[in-house]
Amino acid sequence: MKYGCRFVRLAVCVVLIEAFPFLVLAQQSVPATPAAPVAESSAEFAQARKLVQRGKVDEAITQLRAMESRDPSTKGLDLELGTAYYKKSDYPNAIQYLKKANEGDPENREAIQLLGMSYFAGGHPADAIPLLEQVQGWVVRANSDGYYILGTCYIQTKNYDGARKAFGKMFDVPGDSAAAYLFTARMLLRQEFDPVAEEYALKAATLDPKLPLVHYLLGELYLYKSRLPEAIAEFQKELAINPAHAATYYKLGDAYSRIQKFDDAQRMLQRSIRLDATSSVPFILMGKVLQKKGDYDLAVLSLKHAITMEPNNPTTHYLLGETYRDMGKKQEAESEMKRAQELHGQEDLQ
Repeated sequence: MKYGCRFVRLAVCVVLIEAFPFLVLAQQSVPATPAAPVAESSAEFAQARKLVQRGKVDEAITQLRAMESRDPSTKGLDLELGTAYYKKSDYPNAIQYLKKANEGDPENREAIQLLGMSYFAGGHPADAIPLLEQVQGWVVRANSDGYYILGTCYIQTKNYDGARKAFGKMFDVPGDSAAAYLFTARMLLRQEFDPVAEEYALKAATLDPKLPLVHYLLGELYLYKSRLPEAIAEFQKELAINPAHAATYYKLGDAYSRIQKFDDAQRMLQRSIRLDATSSVPFILMGKVLQKKGDYDLAVLSLKHAITMEPNNPTTHYLLGETYRDMGKKQEAESEMKRAQELHGQEDLQ
């Protein structure tokens, strides 16, 4: 579960790193301080930007470095080079040039935004925070992605209350509310700060015991930690206040299956599927439970259905292979095990 979350988190961060500075620039109520008009209008800068837009970032950098070798003091050149290196995801060089651009023109908002994002993407959240705080103060209704990135920086520097306030603003709730604690707990769990996530989720539950999804989050955390009695208790609390939440049923079914209460697990999984048949997870768990109960034909049907929904999930193929093996179908079992191994190999390469 953690590896999958880490991959999703990385993908989300990549998208935000690419888009955020330009989204904020578009929202600003006060126009950004213009770079030097002469440099902006120069043919070489214009050509370099066109190269970047076409994805030819290295060519653009080569051209800009040639300008630097002729005249390092060319106005606007540091910003152009910093921007190009940022687009290349070469954050150390981006920081080097954007710092110079910021020192040369402390009011240039584009340089401030890109420098803050370069610090964030380059693994320097403490340096990013003051710059990103400036960015969020420039617009009447700040960009929610900006608050997400700022909150993430606060988490990485262990300023959890700062993160809570940022996420509260992101979701338009008071920073000291139960909802803000819940949102922060979810982000903390995503960043693998599990003990603090538990603390914040418990605080949310104390502030509002009937807040939807707070007991679900605690159940998820306890399930991952194999604290199964606590996980079951939290999922049951969630269903008492949120009885139509399909994911809670399949998580509860998973917990029951781990303590070998297979009939209870099957009942919870059936409810989950009836509420939401679009997720492959309850079908996979159902196949596993039915296999354990010896209902092999039904297990095969459930797992095959999961494969039609998510063909490249190695776990499903592995479980189907195990089921075929238990049924004495050696050839089918070997085929599914081989497919599971191939898919695992593909995941390792990503």
